[in-house]
Amino acid sequence: MSTHKIGKGMRVTLNFSLSLKDGQTIDSTFAKAPATLEIGDGNLPEGFESYLLGLEPGAHERYEVPPEQGFGQVNSNNMQTFKRSEFSNEMELEPGLMVSFADARKSELPGVVHSIDDEEVVVDFNHPLAGRDLVFEVEVIDVQPVQ
Repeated sequence: MSTHKIGKGMRVTLNFSLSLKDGQTIDSTFAKAPATLEIGDGNLPEGFESYLLGLEPGAHERYEVPPEQGFGQVNSNNMQTFKRSEFSNEMELEPGLMVSFADARKSELPGVVHSIDDEEVVVDFNHPLAGRDLVFEVEVIDVQPVQ
């Protein structure tokens, strides 16, 4: 085991769980193989990385994460209205349905149907966890410098 602390340029092996404050688990590695990631590589949102900084192997922590540190607040600019005619007639649109669009760079951009009527479809492009208070639990297994 290393005695390194988590910081930029470190590879971290850990178990984690992300859940809503009501206890509903969104994601967890505790019942499967631990995750390995590099701090600062962009795979973990900065807000979550900030909770890990300074931890050492053996640490087991639980944090309440406000939206600003997690996936942000709901942004009304991320609610887009489309004409119903822009969707295929075969597509059974209903609130909660996830739809995928291509952005200007041809990257996939997922959205969730918020509301629908005969003329318009409102699609929410906010992250599904935007505006939510989360619980982030982490157990640090190993910390090594990135080679």
